[in-house]
Amino acid sequence: QKRLVESGGGSVQPGGSLRLSCTASGFSLERYAIGWFRQAPGKAREGVAGISSRDNSTYTIDSVKGRFAVSRDNAENTVYLQMNNLQPEDTAVYYCAADKDGFLLRIVGTYDYEGQGTQVTVSS
Repeated sequence: QKRLVESGGGSVQPGGSLRLSCTASGFSLERYAIGWFRQAPGKAREGVAGISSRDNSTYTIDSVKGRFAVSRDNAENTVYLQMNNLQPEDTAVYYCAADKDGFLLRIVGTYDYEGQGTQVTVSS
């Protein structure tokens, strides 16, 4: 069965770090662009970061720039979202999506695969 699974979420205090993983089973992520999205309670889902399959170029939105970084490990068939200096406003369910024809997956949309999400809670 082909699917994406996110892991690594949890509860941290402000200033803490987490590393989220997006792991594929049943297919190789190497040829897929990956996007990370999040949805906070009562808010719309938003794109947070992404990585291309063509040249591994990446993007992050302004509110997480300098704190979040996305990378891929093809040997592990996994894409990571390293999140440092987490703040309460980063609290959300984080999702990853994969698309073979996409580039950086900046926009919330329908992609080839999407995971079920992992909860990130930042509070003191």
